[in-house]
Amino acid sequence: MTTLPPSVDLSRHPCFNAKVQGKFGRVHLPVAPKCNIKCNYCNRKYDCVNESRPGVTSTILNPEQALDYMEKVLIAEPRISVAGIAGPGDPFANADATLTTMQLLRQKYPDLILCLSSNGLGLAPHVDEVADIGVSHVTVTVNGIDPEITKNIYTFVKDGNVIYRHVQAAELLIARQIKAIEKLKSRGVTVKVNFIAIPGVNDHHAVTTAKAMAKLGVDLFNCMAMLPNAGTPFEDVIEPDKPMMNSLRNKCEKHLPQMRHCKRCRADAVGMLGKDKSGEMAGCLKACATMPAKTDKPRPYVAVASLEGMLVNQHLGETTNFLIYKQEGKEFTLVEERAAPIPGGGIGRWQAMTRLFHDCRAIMVSEMGESPRGIFEKAGITPVTMSGFIDAGLKAIYEGNDLSIFKRRAKKSCGSSCLGTGTGCG
Repeated sequence: MTTLPPSVDLSRHPCFNAKVQGKFGRVHLPVAPKCNIKCNYCNRKYDCVNESRPGVTSTILNPEQALDYMEKVLIAEPRISVAGIAGPGDPFANADATLTTMQLLRQKYPDLILCLSSNGLGLAPHVDEVADIGVSHVTVTVNGIDPEITKNIYTFVKDGNVIYRHVQAAELLIARQIKAIEKLKSRGVTVKVNFIAIPGVNDHHAVTTAKAMAKLGVDLFNCMAMLPNAGTPFEDVIEPDKPMMNSLRNKCEKHLPQMRHCKRCRADAVGMLGKDKSGEMAGCLKACATMPAKTDKPRPYVAVASLEGMLVNQHLGETTNFLIYKQEGKEFTLVEERAAPIPGGGIGRWQAMTRLFHDCRAIMVSEMGESPRGIFEKAGITPVTMSGFIDAGLKAIYEGNDLSIFKRRAKKSCGSSCLGTGTGCG
């Protein structure tokens, strides 16, 4: 299930709970500029203060800048209860920046509700990490479940380095969206589906889509009117009027609760729904974006894989919980225990660990393979493979001693399978 601090009050999400929209607000942190699909209604302009719609932002932040901006936002508007990422591209076309930002927010602001909005194409492989961080609400934009209909909505779908078009693109996207929603619900994440109603294209397909989403366990359905944007293939499509949208929502409501108070927020939206302060905060946002990257991040801790808290005696791939230590004077203090990503994620698991241990200077395990070793080193976390007392390893690390005495070659007997599954020696 989703890992949430007990202090998080999920009822304070104004997008998922209309009753609190005048009491609590949200902020969207624009850390995801790249997108992996091209929608025929989307025009992702930056730095346009006069437009309030998805895909628009004044600037782009990196995760550390987003954390600094969050602090300023909470000072300016303490009623903010939700921090989300909704672009201006797709969060999972920018997975590392997205998940790093979520991890930083969860650690610094444990009471915050964390939220993501995605097209779903690249979401499924990251669902476990999303849930482990404690992201409780995810929105997936699903514009239909019939590829013969949705093929007309997308110019292309890009999966890695391969570009798909027409029916192939639609089939791939729908399959990935369904898989992502199923995984999200299996982890107890609250899921909202956005359906962009496009007259003459998919408006007749809204009820069928809502019915299918209900069978997947979706919690909320947001039937949204397409907003025509200049410079897009759908710029001349007439925006659905209120009577049409009310009719669609009433019909869809027979299958799923409807969100009727959506404000089609910017990717840098901040404040209360309907009372956005992105214009007021634009200067602050841009100031944070100009902050230089922190090359010397504080890393006061060391992560240790141990069965009983005395010896380093667990393989990286088998460890489900790590002990986090820090130095205080000449002593070493156990700070906390952190749950590791679920075994079996391969390279994705090691990357998730680098985000989990972003404040650790080293990680101590009994064994690890060359693949995770390289990933930790690239992230600035020293991998130490050793056996023996935890204190001996910690002393060497904190005193800057030669760590080669601890280095051991990863076992070869388990073959390459452990590198692909995340089990065994790692």
